[in-house]
Amino acid sequence: MERRQVVIIGAGPSGSAAASFLHRTGIDCVVLDKIHFPRFVIGESLLPNCSEILADADLLSAVESEITFQFKNGAAFSWGERYAYFDFTKKFSPGRGTTYQVRRALFDKILIDTVASRGVEVRFGDEVIGFLDAERGAILTVKSENGETYQIQADFVLDASGYGRVLPRLLNLEIPSDLPPREAHFTHIDDNICDRAFDRQKILVTTHSKYRDVWIWLIPFVDNRCSIGVVGLPERFAEFADDSEKILKSFVYECPMLARILKNSGWENEVPYRKIHGYSANVSRLYGENFALLGNASEFLDPVFSSGVTIALQSARMAANLLIRQFAGEQVDWQKEFAEELMVGVNAFRTYVCGWYDGVFQDVIYQENRSPEISEKISAILAGYAWDKNNPLVEKSDRMLKALGEVIEKLQYR
Repeated sequence: MERRQVVIIGAGPSGSAAASFLHRTGIDCVVLDKIHFPRFVIGESLLPNCSEILADADLLSAVESEITFQFKNGAAFSWGERYAYFDFTKKFSPGRGTTYQVRRALFDKILIDTVASRGVEVRFGDEVIGFLDAERGAILTVKSENGETYQIQADFVLDASGYGRVLPRLLNLEIPSDLPPREAHFTHIDDNICDRAFDRQKILVTTHSKYRDVWIWLIPFVDNRCSIGVVGLPERFAEFADDSEKILKSFVYECPMLARILKNSGWENEVPYRKIHGYSANVSRLYGENFALLGNASEFLDPVFSSGVTIALQSARMAANLLIRQFAGEQVDWQKEFAEELMVGVNAFRTYVCGWYDGVFQDVIYQENRSPEISEKISAILAGYAWDKNNPLVEKSDRMLKALGEVIEKLQYR
């Protein structure tokens, strides 16, 4: 039987980062992914904390050398004729204030290719189909793309399989999300934006003019193209009979700013229209005696604040650091140092995701004459620094958002 110290399931950002952290300290690891790269995936607007973690993993230089990635320094929001933006370089928390908007197929491939070039073994086309607890670690059953199966005994397994959620399925860890089952329809288009007021260095999140629980993302790339998608409850799109193209165009052109800046856009392109449904997910636990779940393999909230890759990278760094200490003979507390610590940021993001859909956080974002202090604290959250406990919008997120909403409500009735 093949033996490895660590098996990493999934070659996406969290798998690449975890492998980089482990390999440079001499820990033997192998990365398995059933899909060959490059492959299309959304989550194209990174947050500055992603760049912070990639730098820590010695992967940022490989990203920065790719000239086709769009520099990003903030997030903009529109609703009717209202417009608000946050400059990530002006934030409460320390750390980088800029990052990139990327085509994920290329971004993910750059990361895993960099890791492989440094000596990490990566096996594409190999799917993990079985997991058994062993006397020491776990035994994985793997099916290669030619149909043959083999086994690996690992001291520890990191599940970075993202939406594949390999271990949650194999170990019956999946539980229903407490978020409603929304759906997203999306594609890439030639945006042909000539409006000089439009800032390509920021993602644009637009609240639909009629339905405040429906929103559109517009993520500009450097070559006159962008990723565009609409998110909402299925009943909002029911009349369109699941036609993603009609859904997108209808909801996009009902928004004044989008209708204006995309008036010359070209919607005929090589990227097909796509749909994902019921993407929010949760699990009963984040780790076991010989495994831990990273990123979307554990819990996925919602794409509205582009938190997915940030949570994935944060969980990879935390788990890798714990494994490094554990293999060195140190006693570590996975509950306190991984599960509880990871949920600090996840729960903060959850507060603002829920606040976005119930309208309270939208009111805060679109509030005119917002104080610089509040803006900097919000900017830190939107930049991905949701684990900074010095920011009151992190640890006391529910209470603080409620208080901000009450202040705004009083101002509206003056």
